[in-house]
Amino acid sequence: MGPVAAKSYPGQEAIDVNARPAERAKQEIDYGRRDKGYVYGALWATTGECWTQCYPRRIKAHFIDFLCYVDEQIPADKERIYAIMDNLEMHHCHDLLLFMIHHPRWEFVYQPTYAAYLNLIEPWWKVLRSLALKGRRFETWQEVVATVAAATAYWNAHKHPFVWGRRRRQQPPRCSRKFSFKVKVLHI
Repeated sequence: MGPVAAKSYPGQEAIDVNARPAERAKQEIDYGRRDKGYVYGALWATTGECWTQCYPRRIKAHFIDFLCYVDEQIPADKERIYAIMDNLEMHHCHDLLLFMIHHPRWEFVYQPTYAAYLNLIEPWWKVLRSLALKGRRFETWQEVVATVAAATAYWNAHKHPFVWGRRRRQQPPRCSRKFSFKVKVLHI
């Protein structure tokens, strides 16, 4: 998910729009970051199940540790695991090759550069941020870790297959137009 800091995350607060003078959304002032870390996540799109782990830094050892954790969570009867990755330098390290030697059912597929919209985990990160961080204030990194774990548990309790693209209710209605062509013939 990128760097996540123990700070205030703005939320949405209902305000009275008819009040005069107009009200403004209020947010307590937060002076800087107190502590930070990184959240690693994996999403199994066909079942909707997800796994997250929080680490203090973004290094290769933590990434490989997370992949080992995910490998333990996926049932052993699955013969192939295709992991879709972005082009982060950490995703091309030598340790990843060693991981692939010890875990032969894994195969890594890299998305094109500047095409994050093709990766299903990007919209899922948005959902996780809203479940875990939105509208909350964190004093320590441990609070962030606990909240991310609770949001992941909530998602897994209500999981559903994650579909790429817009939902049907967000698509514009289809118009059924009947086209008729009139041919005018000029008699001379």
